[in-house]
Amino acid sequence: MNYWDMLPEGCIAEIVSHTTPLDACRVALVSPAVRSVADSDPVWDKFLPPDYRQLIARAVDKKPIHQLLSASPSKKDLYLSLAHQPLLIDAGDMSFSLDKRTGKKCFMMGARALTILWGDNPSYWSWRSDSGSRFGKSIELISVWWFEIHGRISTSLLSGDTVYTTYLVYKPTKTLHGFEDLPLEISVGIDGEESIKRNVFVDPEGVVQRENVTRPRRMGLFHNFRAGRQNPRTRKDGWLEIELAEYYNKEGENRELQIILWEEKSGNWKSGLIIQGLEIRPMHRRLDKFWGPVQKLLMEPQIFI
Repeated sequence: MNYWDMLPEGCIAEIVSHTTPLDACRVALVSPAVRSVADSDPVWDKFLPPDYRQLIARAVDKKPIHQLLSASPSKKDLYLSLAHQPLLIDAGDMSFSLDKRTGKKCFMMGARALTILWGDNPSYWSWRSDSGSRFGKSIELISVWWFEIHGRISTSLLSGDTVYTTYLVYKPTKTLHGFEDLPLEISVGIDGEESIKRNVFVDPEGVVQRENVTRPRRMGLFHNFRAGRQNPRTRKDGWLEIELAEYYNKEGENRELQIILWEEKSGNWKSGLIIQGLEIRPMHRRLDKFWGPVQKLLMEPQIFI
């Protein structure tokens, strides 16, 4: 007997809406009747962030998303569109998307949204059209003695009660030089407060050294940081990314998160780095312990009868 078919649709919708988008897709496989409820607007509306309409209104090109909204009223289709196609907002200097698994908000600050030391001097940095960048532009390091980049984002934009990880998204060129054994200092934290500091090496062929991590003396209960991975990794879009540090965004937070990359001691000229931007997206933790009890609950609905 399929006990799912004995449950009222409203009950199924309420159960599924308290899980995750990934779980909703799993539940949809139970039966055609359950699928119609699991794919319904009341369920997927809960997975969309409360301010998604305001963020869509900030889009540079509203035509694609408006076409989607007018062509299909499905909230699931809208969710999947925002998960697969980052939306350019704020004059095209920032992108917004959804994490496909969780529905949490993701943002990338494009190079033009960053403060780059001597970035407006063509002798040191060069802006270039870049079809491989989601922003259509990137900035290439020609030659500098001192490397320093700042990024800022309001924590009110981020999803509440969420652990985020920050990344530098970049590419080396054939003329990459000066980063072989040079660690970049990283600082991630709330502006005006103590933040985590650590080293990263952006040269994928460079010598991997032991990193130094300095944590704040007093990290609040809701502001924990963790040092990220040491080695750069290749993304699906072909760019490299290196994990900087994590930040826990408290529900209702409205402050400024600051991300800084710089070199503590300059000792040589550096060149050959293309920067797309700084990305901040939810960290994925293993859900095995959580999914087990939930799966048992969903697959044994007779306990509600």
